[in-house]
Amino acid sequence: MMNPFDFTWIFGVTMVLAFADAFGIGANDVANAFATSVSSGSLTLLQAVICACFTEFLGALLLGNQVSDTIRSGIMPLDNFADEPEMLMLAMMCALFGSATWVLTASRFGWPVSTTHSIVGAIIGTGIAGFGADVVDWSFDGVGGIIASWFISPFASGLIAAIVYLIVKYGVLKRKESLKWGLYLVPVFFFVTSFIEAFYIIYKGAPGTQAAKMGIGAQVGIAFGIGGFFLVWSALFVVPWLRRRIIERESLRWYHVFVVHFISKRPRIDQDEEGKPSADFALPTDQDAAIVREEQENVDQKESDDSKKLEKSTSDAIAHQQDAESSDSNSQIKGPQHQIIEKVDENDILATPFYWGKLLSGTYLRKKAAFLLLHGVRKDVRNLNSPHLKNIHAAAVKYDNNTEYMFSFLQVLTALVFSFAHGSNDVSNAVGPLSAVHTIWTTATVGEKVPTPIWILAYGGIALDIGLATYGYHVMRRLGNNITYMTPSRGFSTELGAAITILTCSQAGIPVSSTHCATGATAAVGLCNGNLRAINWKMLAWCMFAWVLTLPIAGLIAGLTYSIIIYAPHFGMTV
Repeated sequence: MMNPFDFTWIFGVTMVLAFADAFGIGANDVANAFATSVSSGSLTLLQAVICACFTEFLGALLLGNQVSDTIRSGIMPLDNFADEPEMLMLAMMCALFGSATWVLTASRFGWPVSTTHSIVGAIIGTGIAGFGADVVDWSFDGVGGIIASWFISPFASGLIAAIVYLIVKYGVLKRKESLKWGLYLVPVFFFVTSFIEAFYIIYKGAPGTQAAKMGIGAQVGIAFGIGGFFLVWSALFVVPWLRRRIIERESLRWYHVFVVHFISKRPRIDQDEEGKPSADFALPTDQDAAIVREEQENVDQKESDDSKKLEKSTSDAIAHQQDAESSDSNSQIKGPQHQIIEKVDENDILATPFYWGKLLSGTYLRKKAAFLLLHGVRKDVRNLNSPHLKNIHAAAVKYDNNTEYMFSFLQVLTALVFSFAHGSNDVSNAVGPLSAVHTIWTTATVGEKVPTPIWILAYGGIALDIGLATYGYHVMRRLGNNITYMTPSRGFSTELGAAITILTCSQAGIPVSSTHCATGATAAVGLCNGNLRAINWKMLAWCMFAWVLTLPIAGLIAGLTYSIIIYAPHFGMTV
């Protein structure tokens, strides 16, 4: 019989694996959420990471599913563990190992996968390993629904995103005076975006409130009020800011939008050859690609110079020792200061104070620390000058840069709130099993619902941010412009379409994945160019292949690990 605080080693290992899984979620799902914003130029990679550090963490902390269903969708009944709660601890530990292994591997190769399906597949694997295939719910409410979502998610989000983009395309972009029509319709788009995103968050419910228990009418009313506020705010502040920034070419910064009526007329900004403003949210042009490429080359050159300096320090130390050896074949010689220098073998050079003095110097450590911390945000993920994407980008229709620029604010708003909602939802993929293990470890009992402590939510939120900042560039590089040419209007339509799909399908009880929705929406918006060559079909095929692999691979890893542990030979104690 298990007692509270038994099997502490399982809890400790689960803590590490939960961090690794949340790290992978940040590197994959969060990167996927911001990929279109970065690819379109509405946000730089560094700005996306900074924004995500707040939105993902706060979403996980404030709306992070205070009650986590540790056994997803009733796939594995808890009755099997009633007499042996420690076996459920072990099962959750192995499930996190299987999920984290697959998500991190997929992130390394830039494959956008569903982290929800990964943890579900891992739990299925442990269930089969422990109790056989009959314990798994293969109906539409279980595994069948997950398989169906591979097709439902991308097609549903693609359809909605295409409708949104076609409205933008024919209502604004293709108009004769597109800039004027854009200024008219920006407040409407702000209303629709904020209304949908607010309703999504209210529907999820905030801890300490009765938001989730409100009637649908009350939820819609609150969301309508929030949308109305943003409509009025955008009409009074955003539209005047855009008019002064784009039409009158005043040198306003983005934060001036909040005080635009209190700022006197400012000098005109410099213009490039195309007459495009030098904006904070730069649009993707060949000139931008050249700048990004040049910056990346500078970073690579700096890294190479640091490496050469370290190699030179090492070679100098080796040469110093070799000169000492060649001057005298004895075991010791006299140096320039008549000091006795011990003969050091070349293989022991790493042990010399000279080498470590250089290595541990303050300047070197500061440079390496800065490199490690900023390594993930210095990458070129926009793929604007990629040779194999040249024809794909050329097949996309280009519209007026100034009109496209107006959608940057809308896309940033969509990305921020979508990221907030994502942090509140998908962080439970990692902290849900951890919360189950923590509860069993402290109470030695198994329960259907597990209250998630606030520190576990914060723990998962921090891991999400670190994963995006250090490893998210792999997935961002594979999405966005790598699927189709992305602009702010296309990115706005993609993110809004994905958000609408998740909300609608969740209420209808249809299983969907945020990763699948975003990928399908991106492809559908690309098809709105009217040219099949505007889509990177090879990349889409790889994404689909990764989706199909997620469930069986995560389940296989978790199941094998669980089997090895529970069926391995062990010593018994006799009394």
